[in-house]
Amino acid sequence: MKRPQIGVNARFLLPDRLEGIGRFSHEVLQRLVVNMSDVDFHFYFDRPYSKKYLYASNVIPHHIPPPARHPLLWLAWFELGIPYILSKTEAQAFFSPDGYLCLNTKIPQFPVFHDIAFEHYPKDISAIYARYYQTFFPRFARKAKQILTVSEFSKLDIIEKYHINAEKITVIGNGCCEIFSPIPATEYNELPYFLYAGAIQPRKNLENLLLAYDKFRDNYPSRVILKLTGRKAWNFENIISTYENMKYKSDVIFTGFVSDAELNRLYAGAIALCYVSRFEGFGLPILEAFHAGTPVITSKTSSMPEVAGNAALLVSPEKVEEITQAMLNLALHPTLRQELIQNGNIQKNKFSWEKTSGLVETILRKSIR
Repeated sequence: MKRPQIGVNARFLLPDRLEGIGRFSHEVLQRLVVNMSDVDFHFYFDRPYSKKYLYASNVIPHHIPPPARHPLLWLAWFELGIPYILSKTEAQAFFSPDGYLCLNTKIPQFPVFHDIAFEHYPKDISAIYARYYQTFFPRFARKAKQILTVSEFSKLDIIEKYHINAEKITVIGNGCCEIFSPIPATEYNELPYFLYAGAIQPRKNLENLLLAYDKFRDNYPSRVILKLTGRKAWNFENIISTYENMKYKSDVIFTGFVSDAELNRLYAGAIALCYVSRFEGFGLPILEAFHAGTPVITSKTSSMPEVAGNAALLVSPEKVEEITQAMLNLALHPTLRQELIQNGNIQKNKFSWEKTSGLVETILRKSIR
């Protein structure tokens, strides 16, 4: 009897460049292929792949050009390349961790919609990208056999925006890489600092964080640094302009992209993670900070209160004074920091890659019976 065959969109498995969706893909797929050893998984890459992402003997790689990183190339890859390879590999289902689907196939498809931020903040991205997302993702939602998403907030958002039946959407959550954990204080002996982790882009609300930091420094008696870690992604000109006009800009450090090991060290040594994004489908840095034993300041909007629970100080992302006050509270009150750390140790256990991959497995198995 022929083994079941599942096709997988693996285009975000990029060597040494795992961010966001790439991290999700890596953590879920490496568990999924082992747990479903009775199934053959066909990984579809849009560029030459690294063998380190062929996690088990039941993973069969396929390089399908062209590299799909532009709306016109997305159309070519998903509407021409993917239906061809799905048919050639006799796939019975298509799993897409980045949410993109093929409209030109009858095979059951299972996308992960991490968020639909482009529906709320379309001006934060280029017009051609926003037009593609707003045109195709409602169609992907209707085409999908089952939509997977990472938070109850995102599920409700998809229902409201795309008028999708709630039974068609499953919340699978997120997890945290094992490398994130507390480390001894002796390993980060340096000036105290607040930390932001994530891409440098408009939705992350870094202009208000920078303004809040300036006000914090005006009201705090000693020197505290602000470290912003992550790559410069897109439309970051206003962020840099705000930075250039800061009173304390000499104490703001842009680290650029860092390794997971270095990011863990940065989390563990921080007074707090300042993650005051305007909108998130989940907000993975919040969970990473909990695992590193770090207090969190985050927004009271979208999914962030759901992920943070009672283990963070919640602020309005548009109110600079609230962000400033939260920074002052954590810098001035060690007992508050310890309370949040203890709560974070409990809250973090609600999420794991094992839970997420288990839910994905349950859904995919139903499609190959």
